[in-house]
Amino acid sequence: MIGSSSHLPAPVPPLTTLPDGTIKQVNPFTGMEVWTVPGRANRPLSVHTVEAKEITDRDSTCAFGNDRKRDTPPEKARLVLDEDNKPRILRGVKASQLEDTNPLFRRVANLFEILTYEYWALNYGHTITAAAAKHKVDYLSEEAGQQHVEQILRVKMEAAGHSPEEIDELFSEERRMQTLQEKSDSLFAGGHDVIIARDHYVPGATTTDQLASSGTLSWQDHRHFIAFTVDGMDQLYRSNRYARYVAVFQNWLAPAGASFDHLHKQLVAIDEHGLQNEVEIAQVRRNANMYNEWAVDYASRFNLVFAENDHAIAFAGFGHRFPTLEVFSKSATTEPWLMSDEERDGVADLVHACHIAAGPDIPCNEEWLHRPLDVDVPMPWRIVIKWRVSTMAGFEGGTKIYINTISPGNLKDRVLPALIEAREQGRLAPGIRLGDECKFAPNQLKYNPAIR
Repeated sequence: MIGSSSHLPAPVPPLTTLPDGTIKQVNPFTGMEVWTVPGRANRPLSVHTVEAKEITDRDSTCAFGNDRKRDTPPEKARLVLDEDNKPRILRGVKASQLEDTNPLFRRVANLFEILTYEYWALNYGHTITAAAAKHKVDYLSEEAGQQHVEQILRVKMEAAGHSPEEIDELFSEERRMQTLQEKSDSLFAGGHDVIIARDHYVPGATTTDQLASSGTLSWQDHRHFIAFTVDGMDQLYRSNRYARYVAVFQNWLAPAGASFDHLHKQLVAIDEHGLQNEVEIAQVRRNANMYNEWAVDYASRFNLVFAENDHAIAFAGFGHRFPTLEVFSKSATTEPWLMSDEERDGVADLVHACHIAAGPDIPCNEEWLHRPLDVDVPMPWRIVIKWRVSTMAGFEGGTKIYINTISPGNLKDRVLPALIEAREQGRLAPGIRLGDECKFAPNQLKYNPAIR
C-alpha cells in the first residue's frame, strides 16, 4: 500500500562500475542517467579565464559595483556590520541614505524578472504590501529618489522597445510624478530579487583576474551571505501569499549563466513547486526517509562523504550532468528561515568549503532546494554546487544519457586534499570534520520524524 513502507529501495542502483572502469550513474530523485567513461575522464577541466589587466576602479567595474548603487533598483534591504562586526539588516533605505553605511550585501529587484510584478497582479490580484508601499512613498518623497527611479524605469522601458520619444513624454514635467507612481511597484514589491556582494575583486587585488567569489569570502562573511539570502526568501514568502515556492540560485561566471563576473545570488518567487519538487514530493510520500537512504547513507557507503559538521554533511553527488557537490542540512527543521543560527551557519560553512575546493576559476551553479510551504511531507534543506566544466552535445541531446568526465569518487579525491590544505591555512570555519574524521553514521538527517 502506498505510504506503508519506509524502506523502499532506490528505483535503480545509483552507481554501477563495469569491468573496464566505466561508471554508470542514475540520479535516484530525477532518473537522470550519467556515464563516466575512462578515456574521456582524461580531458582537462574547462575553467574560465579573465584577461589580467591593472585595476583602475575596483568599485565601478560593472553595474553591481559598490560605487554604482544607482545603476541598480532601490534597495529592499542591506546587510551592514556594526563596529563590533555584528550583522544588522537595514530595510527601507532611501536614496539620500545610500552612502550612510557600507553594505556587505544588498538586496534589490531584478530589472528583468522571470515572473513580473504584473504577472502576479493580473493573474492573482496581488497588490503591493503596506511595508513596500511605505518604502516607495518615502523613496519618491526625495528628488534624489525620483531621479534614481526615473533612471531605472527609463532603462526598463528602452529594453521593452519604447521609443525615446515615448519615454520622454512619460517623464515630461506634467506626467513625471504620475509615471513614477504608476510604473515603479515592481521595483519595490516584485518577486525576483538579486543579492549583490560588495566586492568585485578580492581585498588587495591589483589585476582584474582576482575576482571575489564565494570561496574567497571569509567564512564569517559567507555566513552573512547565506543568512541574508535566507532572510530574502522569508521576505518574499511573507510579501506574496500566492507564491508556492521561492527558487534560490547562484550563477558564477559567464559559462554558468552569469551576466556579470560579480558575486550575486537570485531569488525568484513562482506559483508552482517546479517539476523537480513535484517528482520528489511523490517519491517522499512513498519513502519518507529517502534523503537519508538514497543520498547521504548511500554516499557514505561508497566513501563519497568528504566533510561534515554538527549541522550539515557534504558529499560528491551522483547522477548529475556536471561534477556536483551536495550539502544537506541535518536539522529537524525544514525551513531555512526557521532554523537556529547554528544550524543555518553549519550549512553555510560546508557550502563555503565546497566553493573553496572549486576555486574562483571554475564556473558553477549553486542551487537551493527546500520544502515548499504548502507541502505536508518532510524534505530537508539542501544545496548543490554544479561545476559547469563541459558542454552538452549531440550525443546527450539524442540519447538523454549525459557524459560527466569526473566520477563521484574522483571528484571527492579532488576536493578533499584542497580542503585539508585550506584548513591548514585557516580558511575553513571551525567545527568542520574532513574525510575519515566524519562520523559515517546512518540516518544523520533528522528532517524525518520517524528517525529522530
